[in-house]
Amino acid sequence: TSLNGEFDGLVAGAVKTDWHGDIENPNHAVARRARMADIVVTSAFQGASTGDSYRTVDPGSLVLRAGRPVLVAAQGAMDLPARRIVVSWKDTREARRAVADAVPLMAMAEEVTIVAVDRNPDDWTRDSVKDVASFLAGHGIKARTEIIKTADDEGNRLVDFFASMNAELIVSGAYGHSRLREWVFGGVTRSLLDEVWLNRLMSN
Repeated sequence: TSLNGEFDGLVAGAVKTDWHGDIENPNHAVARRARMADIVVTSAFQGASTGDSYRTVDPGSLVLRAGRPVLVAAQGAMDLPARRIVVSWKDTREARRAVADAVPLMAMAEEVTIVAVDRNPDDWTRDSVKDVASFLAGHGIKARTEIIKTADDEGNRLVDFFASMNAELIVSGAYGHSRLREWVFGGVTRSLLDEVWLNRLMSN
């Protein structure tokens, strides 16, 4: 009841809300409620694994279960500045879904950049990045493109790029699979989940 009151105080009638309380695994509860939502917003205090899946939502597990885009807010974020958005692009179903999910946010941004990291960029990579820019242009969104060639760790290289761009929101697909009741994430997905200073919109 005290949490319900705190929630009502924070919202203060600014938007229409409903309160749902459940005593169960938070990931399961939020994923089930996601069927009523356009987007799920959560925070991440310890990156990909919160350490206590019975008291705190695990964002990695949530994004793979929810069937909705998940906005993982930066640690301590009080609002969502989204003037500079970077799309972490890989030509996969998950990334295509994330780009489509993020169109309303990108339409309000001042600057959108599509970045792909590839050890050996080829015409396929360049064409896929151009196609994403064309898709966004069809929605009135002007985006610049960047292809980074690197032999280093993709996740680290991307995080460095986000910092250099002063990115305020990262859009990315989320890649993972379940193994022994734990989620095993792809390298870039884990890097993004672990960077708690970033706002991330992730889709699966």
